[in-house]
Amino acid sequence: LALWQLVFFVAPLVFLVVMTFWTVENYSLTADFDTVNWVSLFSKGYVIDTYFRTLWYGALAAIVCSVLAFPASYALAFKASPTIQRICIFMFITPFFTSYLVRVYTWQTVLYGNGALNVVFSYVGLGPFEFLNTLFGTLVGYLTLTLPLVILLQYFSMSNVDRNLIEAAHNLGCGRLRTVFMVIVPSAKIGIILAGTFAFILCFGDLVSPTFLGGGKPQTLSILIVDSVKQGNQWPRAAVVAVVMVLTLIVVAFTALYFAYRVKKSKT
Repeated sequence: LALWQLVFFVAPLVFLVVMTFWTVENYSLTADFDTVNWVSLFSKGYVIDTYFRTLWYGALAAIVCSVLAFPASYALAFKASPTIQRICIFMFITPFFTSYLVRVYTWQTVLYGNGALNVVFSYVGLGPFEFLNTLFGTLVGYLTLTLPLVILLQYFSMSNVDRNLIEAAHNLGCGRLRTVFMVIVPSAKIGIILAGTFAFILCFGDLVSPTFLGGGKPQTLSILIVDSVKQGNQWPRAAVVAVVMVLTLIVVAFTALYFAYRVKKSKT
């Protein structure tokens, strides 16, 4: 495991950090040690705006995805029969058999001006609405990527909740809704937090949905990386953005792990 991490994570990351100090002369990379790429990028206001926009998009997608996934995973864990559970698990795994890019292209045909969704709205006298090249379109793509995974992670976590605790809560007069928030959510918090974290990580670094469903404007960090490479072969500046993204994801991941596995100290 240590060797795998060293070869496929640490070594590429170190090379990425080293590249941030290289320079580009006449469209050619030059090994150097210069902080010009860091200074030039983060002295520009649009880069800071893009960073916080990407952070917001990822957080929003993780929250929306977690909220939408919870009823499905709850019903699957506590209401569905074993046969229905197996069928649903297979259905949630099936989308990963197809290309994410293909699924996003399919959404384009649904969301564009004369697409299926606007046709449905036209039957009730509404629309047409602009779904493509908007934040809504980007979120649809994010949910396409993450929702099945989040439902599965939440389901596996809820499946391990001790049923005796739920029965005890009902015996003590707890209603169903209160039992969910006082017993089930705390007992399954590790899976719920980690599922939301996975959703954030996938959405934060995604290029496909912001480009093909969000229109590429306003930019996210992944689009900024592509643009940096296209404009003058600026691999070092793209590496700066990539390093910032990796550091952000590391901080988010360890913060999530802390809250997921934190044990509250009992008051004495």
